[in-house]
Amino acid sequence: MPAGGRPTVRSRRLGNALRRHREAAGLDQPAGAEAIMKSVSKISRLESGQTTASALEVRTLLDLYGVEDPVEQDRLLEWARRSNERGWWIDYQDAVGAGYAHHIALEHEATCIRSWSPVLIPGLLQTTEYMESVIAIGPKRIPPEKVVELAKLRQERQRRVEEGGASFTAIIWEPALTSLRAERTVWEGQLARLLEAGERQNVTIQLLPVAASLIAGMTGAFVAFSFGVEANVEAVTLENPANTNVVEAPKDIALYVNTFDQLRSTALPPDRSAERIRELLEGGTPHKEVKS
Repeated sequence: MPAGGRPTVRSRRLGNALRRHREAAGLDQPAGAEAIMKSVSKISRLESGQTTASALEVRTLLDLYGVEDPVEQDRLLEWARRSNERGWWIDYQDAVGAGYAHHIALEHEATCIRSWSPVLIPGLLQTTEYMESVIAIGPKRIPPEKVVELAKLRQERQRRVEEGGASFTAIIWEPALTSLRAERTVWEGQLARLLEAGERQNVTIQLLPVAASLIAGMTGAFVAFSFGVEANVEAVTLENPANTNVVEAPKDIALYVNTFDQLRSTALPPDRSAERIRELLEGGTPHKEVKS
């Protein structure tokens, strides 16, 4: 059973992937159970992430389901081997809730991350000064010493993208960039950080112009995660003042995928977005309308 008796991100991802491959092969759960000489309930619990399978069992199921892609095979076998592994973020468990910890785990495992941010700069792109300012003014009245701890946690999260472990696409509504104009030093440092991050091969930053308010108002901030060689979204997280919620139902995920595609098609392309950020740094009007 996964550590702590609850599904881990790896066990859930492994279970979802095995279920998809079984269904694609046109097989039922009894066929999988027979192949690994276990009960049907074992397959059911495996596919829901409630229990884990050995690498040998995963290999047997992949052969049964006709999965021949070596990259996909290696990915799922690695998840099976590491399903109970302790994540680095456990060191911060006293400072974060279960929902936030789940978000971090998804982030750590993802190969592709997509973020929509209508109000704030995404956490994976924030400077230390910006993140400390944001954390300190939050509704939870966090004490100064805990602000520093949470900022360090956010910096640790950034390593995944900085080291090229995942591709990251961020769509940001322009008011999120201009809202810190009163804090000139923090504001300039944050915009400079966006320009620097946008030069990375695995990072794409697009600004949604101020005028696109109708589209910007379609939904609040969310982050979508994909795993493996394909860019199919498998989980979406939504943050609110009380908690971080995880969406995994395929129909619900499809809505967020469509929303993100709409936002991306309306946003400025990456090169024009970088140009707009430079205009702001050089003293451009904060709410000047920009055309794509």
